[in-house]
Amino acid sequence: MEYTTLGSTGMSVSRIGLGCMSFGSGRDWMLDREESTELIERAIDLGINFFDTANVYSTGESEAILGDALAGYDRDSQVVATKVYAEMDPDNPNSGGLSRKTIEQELEASLERLGMDTVDLYQTHRWDYDTPIDETLRALDDVVRRGKARYVGTSSMWAHQFAEALRTSDDLGLERFATMQNHYNAFYREEEREMLPLCEKEEIGVIPWSPLARGVGTRPLEALESTTRGQTDEYLEQIPYLQGGGEEINERIQELAAEKGVTMAQISLAWLLHKEWVDAPIVGTTSVEHLEEAVEAIELELSASDMAYLEEPYEPLRIAGHE
Repeated sequence: MEYTTLGSTGMSVSRIGLGCMSFGSGRDWMLDREESTELIERAIDLGINFFDTANVYSTGESEAILGDALAGYDRDSQVVATKVYAEMDPDNPNSGGLSRKTIEQELEASLERLGMDTVDLYQTHRWDYDTPIDETLRALDDVVRRGKARYVGTSSMWAHQFAEALRTSDDLGLERFATMQNHYNAFYREEEREMLPLCEKEEIGVIPWSPLARGVGTRPLEALESTTRGQTDEYLEQIPYLQGGGEEINERIQELAAEKGVTMAQISLAWLLHKEWVDAPIVGTTSVEHLEEAVEAIELELSASDMAYLEEPYEPLRIAGHE
């Protein structure tokens, strides 16, 4: 395993972060507690020390499973991230959003499920149009000052919103967002226009979600529906991965994978890992085998010509992932 410093935090994380959305009973393709625990334990064996979950993943089940699995290990050696924003209880409008009330109560609930006094990285899951950004930032600043979280981060939004948040933190002397978890992979590169240069300028840690494009970067197009997730993931149809040259990119990933004797997933991950502004992709998986392949991708070298070959077919896409 290789490690890197997460943005300007000084905190070291593995080059691969384990995404925990697949833990629980929220979807047919997700893993039960025993299967999830096996995956977490193997991740630790492989040197992964960075785990990303959210309160909304299987309505808290993911956090509880992760917390229980990590309880038998040295807490100081693990970096745990969770998120807040999505509504947890349809009968309680204050169970979602980024108001002070929601942030404080949902963080307490997350910490209880995780079995932790402090979470390493507390992230806002999306932009809250109903709450002024200074209200959210003041609440997050208090969270850090009280020792409930070590750092705060955020996720997909417009670059102008992120710039506003950073400026507000600086103007008010508040804890600023240290990380950006955004939508970025070989099939969706719109973040390269504004968000990623902004992150680079501000020394923000970048931890992309969906690095394998929900399976599009892992198998030929004709095999996309060969898995339970491929058959049931309605969100896949909402993202334009196969537009703007996506089909050609998929074919070129196949070609390079065959040439180098590796899997398509490893080529897709290696492409991301070769991007200097990326710290650690958040990789979600439902099998130990695929997890092991992801870790092996860290050692895979792509030449400048390989990178250019994969990127050449790309065309601009509509924005996806902010909702």
